[in-house]
Amino acid sequence: FTGKNLRGKKAKMMADKQQHQSYPLAPSNGYARSDQEAGSELSNELRRKKRMKYLAYGVAFVVFQTAIIMIFALTVMKVKTPKFRVRSATFGTFNVPANGTSFNINMIAEVGVKNPNFGQYKYDDSAIAFFYRDVPIGSASVSKAKAKLKSTRKFNVTVDLSSTNIPTNSELGNDISAGVLPLTSGSTLKGKVELMKVMKKKKSTQMNCTMEIHIQARELQNVTCK
Repeated sequence: FTGKNLRGKKAKMMADKQQHQSYPLAPSNGYARSDQEAGSELSNELRRKKRMKYLAYGVAFVVFQTAIIMIFALTVMKVKTPKFRVRSATFGTFNVPANGTSFNINMIAEVGVKNPNFGQYKYDDSAIAFFYRDVPIGSASVSKAKAKLKSTRKFNVTVDLSSTNIPTNSELGNDISAGVLPLTSGSTLKGKVELMKVMKKKKSTQMNCTMEIHIQARELQNVTCK
């Protein structure tokens, strides 16, 4: 009986030993687990900072692109009205009798089409009318052409100025005696501004100039255009 009990006790001890070996040993302290958790938190923090950095780069890029588009739209793509004006003049025939009430003048006027746009301005045929105190005294033809981007196209037009249509009760005699003929010029130039060779926009410009012919000097002076 004693031997049988001894063998049973021995078998139980071996079973307990095997059961204990089937479970992993717990760490002697909590350092290993704490290091693992700290490493995981550090990795998550680095990933979060990286995502924030990429997000900041993305926002900065969008803001930069928006600013570029706005500047482009407000400068390059904005269509401005060209300017059309008389610049100067010389004279051929110059028949203005002293103390008279008539004149016959051949004037070669230099005019300019100033294009402030970032694309060429193509304009159609037109004409410039000249007036003495609101009375038409001559007209000059303007042929279709183009003004290059950000430049002024200068060209000459020839006009015969005559007092034929001026009424006899006008101030012409006094103006001739004073040595100055006040003139005005007007015209409308119609055309298109071509931007980047893909966008065309119709644009018209008006000429509205005042000037004086100084009879003694045979010069065009005090040219002012609006």
